[in-house]
Amino acid sequence: MNAPRTRVQRRPVHGVLLLDKPLGLSSNQALQKAKWLLRAEKAGHTGTLDPLATGVLPLCFGAATKFSQLHLDADKTYEAIARLGVKTSTGDAEGEVIERRPVAVNAGDLARVQARFTGPIRQVPPMHSALKKDGKALYEYAREGLEVERAPRDVVIHSLSITAQPGSDDIRIRATVSKGTYIRTLGEDIGEALGCGAHLVALRRVATGGFHESQCVTLAAFEAMDESERLARLLPAESLVADHTRVTLGAEDAGRFLSGLRRRGGWGDSPAVAVFGDTPRTFLGTAHVKAGELIPGRLLSPIEIQQTLLTEATP
Repeated sequence: MNAPRTRVQRRPVHGVLLLDKPLGLSSNQALQKAKWLLRAEKAGHTGTLDPLATGVLPLCFGAATKFSQLHLDADKTYEAIARLGVKTSTGDAEGEVIERRPVAVNAGDLARVQARFTGPIRQVPPMHSALKKDGKALYEYAREGLEVERAPRDVVIHSLSITAQPGSDDIRIRATVSKGTYIRTLGEDIGEALGCGAHLVALRRVATGGFHESQCVTLAAFEAMDESERLARLLPAESLVADHTRVTLGAEDAGRFLSGLRRRGGWGDSPAVAVFGDTPRTFLGTAHVKAGELIPGRLLSPIEIQQTLLTEATP
């Protein structure tokens, strides 16, 4: 007779894990693995990476999930390798080769194309993406062999460098981009601008918002840790709002703010505010200030605040 499976006892866990997502794993698979290792009750991520991409994947647990949307909108930095002269059906190494062209590219060509794709540009989203048309993901149409019309989207390439890889037809791309930018599409468009086509053979996200790859832990290293070491890797939920204006409230105002009431003060207008209580010092949530009024946004619950304080007090 088989022994009964031990049920994992879930618990409240609050914070942000900066994971270096491994190659070949979907973002959701990485999230579920980390959630299981932490025995966390609630988890979410801040935007997906393709299975063939690696790098910075902030995972949110508990109270931090309330603020994960903020990093969907954050600027991101990627490093990619594009192979010139070969186009694939998906724009990356997963797809079938659909066209081959000769490559005759020099340093001047790369500099010209780099300048052309720096700044505001328009992109047509790829068919192999999760964007929806008529309630159906584009990749579902693509799997059926269908191509549907997609409206171009305005995105911004804040910085871009394109360098040749000696001894090959590969180029290295490093780009800091606005939300909604597809690096696969950028690689394909650069290839077309060079007259030979291209597809991505490697993609790594090195930064998102204020988070950098140097802060990340690999899934293998995280799995090898004991429970206390895993918990110690979590950043507080407030790390997701590090770029917000900070406002600190006294105990009475903090209590009223947490109940959803606006507070008045001498604050200047600000669209993004991180609000803290001072006794004890704790993150309460987000708000915005208009005409001297602090207007609540996403708030932690009293139980989430209590659990966070208990966790911070535990050596």
